[in-house]
Formats: sequence, C-alpha cells, structure tokens
Amino acid sequence: MLILLPPSEGKTAARGRTPVRADELSHPSLTDARLEVAAALASASAREDALDLLGIGASLAAEAERNVHLLEEPAAPAREVYTGVLYEASGMSGWDAGAKRFANTHVRTVSALWGLVTPGDRIPAYRLSMSVKLPGIGGLPAYWRPRVAPELDRLAGGGLVVDCRSGGYASVWRPRDANLVAINAVQVRSGTRTVVSHFAKHYRGLLTGALVRTRSTAATIDDLADVAAALIGSGIDDVEPGDRELTLVVS
Repeated sequence: MLILLPPSEGKTAARGRTPVRADELSHPSLTDARLEVAAALASASAREDALDLLGIGASLAAEAERNVHLLEEPAAPAREVYTGVLYEASGMSGWDAGAKRFANTHVRTVSALWGLVTPGDRIPAYRLSMSVKLPGIGGLPAYWRPRVAPELDRLAGGGLVVDCRSGGYASVWRPRDANLVAINAVQVRSGTRTVVSHFAKHYRGLLTGALVRTRSTAATIDDLADVAAALIGSGIDDVEPGDRELTLVVS
C-alpha cells in the first residue's frame, strides 16, 4: 500500500542550523532534478517580479526571500515542516517510532520542489506551488512526471494506492498497474450532495493517520473502507467504496 499526499501551503520553518542535504534525501535518483529546481527557484525568487512569478501576495514576501537562500536554511523532518490541515488532522507530528518507520515506507508527499519526500526527509520550509512555471524549468507537473514515475511505479508495485492529492499534484503520476483510489468527501444536506473542497483535506488527513497508526496492509478498496469506517463518529457519517474512489460522507 502506498499513500500519496500533497504538500501543505503552510509550512513551519525549522529551528537549528543544519541545512538540507539533498544527497541524503530519499529517492537519490531525484537529487540532480531537486538541485536544478532549487536553483531556478532561488533565481526566480530574487527577481523584482518574484511575487507574480510565484503567484503569492505581498504578505508572503518573506517566504519568497527565504527561497533565495533555500539550501542554507535549517531543515527538519517533512512531518514537522508541513503543518497544514491534512497534516494536522493526520497527527503526523505525534506519531510514535513504529508509525514513523511505517510512514517512511508507505507515505510520500508529491512536492513541486523535491519531487517526492517521505515524512522523515529533512527539508527546509519553502514556497513553491505545482502551478508555478519556473523560468528555465517550465511547468512543474511536466518537469516532474518522467522523473518521479519510475520511483512511484516501483513503490506501488501493482498494489493499492491511496490518493489524497488534488490539482496539479494529482497530474504528476498515474500508475500503470496499481489500483489508484481517490479519496473524496461530500456533505448531504436536504437530500443534496455537495462536494467538500477545503475541508476534504481534514478528512483525508484523518484517514492517513488511521492507516499509519494501524500499520494498515489494505490491499483492496474494501480493506480501505474498513479502516475508514472506524472513523465514523469523528465527523465522518458514512463510507462509500466505489470503483476507483472512496467517498467519505461527512457532517
């Protein structure tokens, strides 16, 4: 089983002095690509039009400035740097040692900067969305697609892939043989179903946390539904397995 996550927009800067070591991250075949994107990001972030290039507002100017010296910034495990809704709901920062080991094998974050990272990979906080077109690199989904595909094909191994990604992150990889299951969330009000967007991240995080804490060996969508069903009562009212998706009916 493989769990795929998007990064969080919000990131917590690491403390200390030890910077990222690109050659010590998982998936060493991506090292050169990671350094190429990091260099392009640093160059773009130093430009006068950096905010426009990165698609961010003036309130995030300090994050663009941090990108300029990214490889000198202190690093921490990705599970501590990514602190958005999904990651908070997963309880990732409080996982015990066994859960951390399980996650480093079975969980990957698809990153616009690093390609792929495990929760244990030490990275600095950064600002780069998969929707950005970096000068010299171009569209990031197209850049990363041929580079991460061999890694994820190997990891998936024809098994179950729990897909918590969305948007450009989801477009980076589609498995050739594995059973990819998208995780969706809907609300039912007055008999009408409404897709939950932002808050879907919360429920995907809850499911991720449950899979990791139980060291799940889910091999089918029904196995996955059984794990999700244990979350009923925590804002989840029902679980509906489909062909290529698992729908969480939420309060």
